[in-house]
Amino acid sequence: MKTIPIWQDIKTKNYPKLTSDIETDILIIGGGITGINLLYALKDDKRKVTLVEKNKLGMGVTSRSTAKITFLQQNIYAKLMKNFNYDTAHMYYEATKEAIKKMVDVIAKEKIKCDLEKVDSYFYTLNKKNINKINKEESILKDFGEDVYEADTLPNKIKVKKAFYVKDTYVFHPLKYVTNLAKTSITSNHEIYENTTIENIEEKENYFIAYANDHKIKCRKIVLACHYPYFLFPYVFPIKGYIEKSYVMALPKKNLLFSAINDENPIYSYRYYKKYGLTLSSSHNGSFNNNHEQNFAKLFKMAKDDIAYAWSNNDIITLDNLPYIGKIMNNMYLATGYNTWGMTSSFIASLILKDELQGKTNKYAKLFAPKRNVTMDKIFNLGISICSNSYSYLDSKLNLSKKYYKNNPYFIKEHNSTLGVYVDENNIKHIVNIKCPHLGCNLLFNKIEKTWECPCHGSVFDLDGKCILGPSNYDISIDGN
Repeated sequence: MKTIPIWQDIKTKNYPKLTSDIETDILIIGGGITGINLLYALKDDKRKVTLVEKNKLGMGVTSRSTAKITFLQQNIYAKLMKNFNYDTAHMYYEATKEAIKKMVDVIAKEKIKCDLEKVDSYFYTLNKKNINKINKEESILKDFGEDVYEADTLPNKIKVKKAFYVKDTYVFHPLKYVTNLAKTSITSNHEIYENTTIENIEEKENYFIAYANDHKIKCRKIVLACHYPYFLFPYVFPIKGYIEKSYVMALPKKNLLFSAINDENPIYSYRYYKKYGLTLSSSHNGSFNNNHEQNFAKLFKMAKDDIAYAWSNNDIITLDNLPYIGKIMNNMYLATGYNTWGMTSSFIASLILKDELQGKTNKYAKLFAPKRNVTMDKIFNLGISICSNSYSYLDSKLNLSKKYYKNNPYFIKEHNSTLGVYVDENNIKHIVNIKCPHLGCNLLFNKIEKTWECPCHGSVFDLDGKCILGPSNYDISIDGN
């Protein structure tokens, strides 16, 4: 079993690291699907556009997704109608449908090889108590004018209490999409740098200075297209949402042209890729229930065949179920908080941000504006978010060595720092500083993927301390390298 996302098991193009001071008009921070979609959207913009990625393109949250391109997102429309109104739900539906169509058009126009497949998407329940929830979402979609089809069995033969499905949705290979779209986005005025970490941003009178790899990037506009917006009021953003952690496995299966998800506990999400069937489950608030070995074990119980790949993912869940996309201050823009539906929302973000960067009005901008109105759900979930963050921080400090570690890893004190020591199967010790550089939570060890992870805000570090997922901008290796 490989404990990496199935999408990462390919070779990708390397881009240079920033090695000098530069000037640019627009700086995009983040080389995941959002950043690359935006870089492509600005392809014909005559201004200089620079994208920087602290690791490699698409190797963060983008390549940990199950990669569905769909407007059927559990019961999102019922949630939006309850929290806002009918018009808000309908506008979200329209934005998502438009993004899907335009994304598929781009793939066709640019001949992007990303294993795109058109599939039916199912929303279902295994519990008769939740039939009304399925019926309500079905009714809303019908009212929007969508063609909806009922089913009592999923195409993989799983019997359900209630299900419906829609057409014109897709699945694809997200890393192939990102890497191949990036190639088409490079022009004389468009450039990409990998292994380039933005550590600080200074606002000047009419420009910004971004500091990266001991070099400066002078720019007029900045887009935070990173998964977690670590430059946006670092002591405020953590309570504007929470991290949801999910676990995924890929098993040898016949390729079936459908995807499906339920909306109960536990969540089961399915899709297929070539000779593999992907199952996502065991989702939970990342502040709690962080026995990763146990959570993977729950998922693995479903496997009747040998598991080929297994991995976990972090998603940002916002307080009102809408992403944050748009201007946050003069000449600074944001795209994050996709509530597990980033493959589609990232393209919506590129459409909105392109217009805003070019001084145009986008009809969806107000819907996704980061500074939108407060709702009752937002107020209620704010309390949950504050409690989650407080609990994860205190628990990480007070309960350092979990019982399920079984003395590996173990912890030592050195020069007023707590170090984590993991001994691998070759009896080699891997030693790191377990204090997260982001906001100081103590890290937890994921025994399946062999990673150190922050229970507060989702930063992930490899066995030797290299940061592979933000919001941290720094490694935790004890030699500082």
